[in-house]
Amino acid sequence: MKFTIVFAGLVGIFLTPALANYNINVNSDNSGGSGQQSVSVNNEHKVANVDNNNGWDSWNSLWDYEYGFAVTRLFKKKSCIVHKMNKAVMPSFQALDTLVKEKKLQGKGLGKPSPKSLIYTVNPDKVNNLDQFGKSIIAMCKGIPTYMAEEIQEPSQILYIGKCFNIDIFWILNISFCGETVEN
Repeated sequence: MKFTIVFAGLVGIFLTPALANYNINVNSDNSGGSGQQSVSVNNEHKVANVDNNNGWDSWNSLWDYEYGFAVTRLFKKKSCIVHKMNKAVMPSFQALDTLVKEKKLQGKGLGKPSPKSLIYTVNPDKVNNLDQFGKSIIAMCKGIPTYMAEEIQEPSQILYIGKCFNIDIFWILNISFCGETVEN
């Protein structure tokens, strides 16, 4: 009986870090303005939440690795934009912690390769049913106009110059949402 209790205790000690949530805060210069970014990772639900606090230009991005979708809530636009996660460009769930810590230590990563970029075109039609995107995205965007975005390739970006909302995530990833629903 004592062995069972000791064994259960050891399993708990080793399992707790694997299921733990963690937060990383980085002060950064975001797209020409000042602000602070932070990321919270929930290992149990495979969700990363990136907050960019910069007054009216604040946004929140949630990456749901279990469902394969990401959403960005644009506070200035009072809307959400959902898109499929491009796993070839976005950091893996396991690598996210490491990437953020490395970039934090490197400042803005001067002398390092530029961050990866994704460009999306936003469909002007509102999404009627959020259920397909998972509970985390439903919780974030319920009652808020939500739009679906599709990734576009770089040659098409010339069509959207000046009509995009750009977010930079910890010098790791640049995402541009382009189209009528994000214009100033």
